[in-house]
Amino acid sequence: MLFYIIISLVIIQRLTEVFIAKRNEKKMLAQGAYEVGASHYPYMVALHISFFVSLIAEVLIFERGISPLFPLFLLIFLFVQCLRIWCLATLGTFWNTKIIILPGANVVSKGPYLFIKHPNYVVVCIEIVLLPLMFQAYLTALCFTLLNLAMLSVRIPLEENALSEATNYNEEFKKKISAS
Repeated sequence: MLFYIIISLVIIQRLTEVFIAKRNEKKMLAQGAYEVGASHYPYMVALHISFFVSLIAEVLIFERGISPLFPLFLLIFLFVQCLRIWCLATLGTFWNTKIIILPGANVVSKGPYLFIKHPNYVVVCIEIVLLPLMFQAYLTALCFTLLNLAMLSVRIPLEENALSEATNYNEEFKKKISAS
């Protein structure tokens, strides 16, 4: 029962994020933004949908139970959800599931972005390993962690190159390096 509640809540959260992303995309495009990396986006969507299908299937087919470390995993998961909300709130209309670039924009460098370049990707990486571990779905945790890392190896360079070409990304990043 707990599995169904948590998975349902996470899926509802993801669907809400898709709605927010679509709204943000429309606002950004109306301001002159453009999409980068559209060719990989359907694969990313497929990866995330497949993650949930695999997780549900592994838990049901192999009758996986709640991990003995569930209380710890749940605490970490709740912390990660707070970080996710912080990322979304900090980026505001710049947050999206797609790579949407607004030429001439100043890169967001506050909130969690003050500390690391891609905190939302860190959140996703942690969730992809943590959610299956909460329910002992080890195969899903391993396979989708590797698939997600492969996806990010394509996505992050595309995003950083586009930001470097069209925004103050390089200047902002140099500031952070020299301040360290």
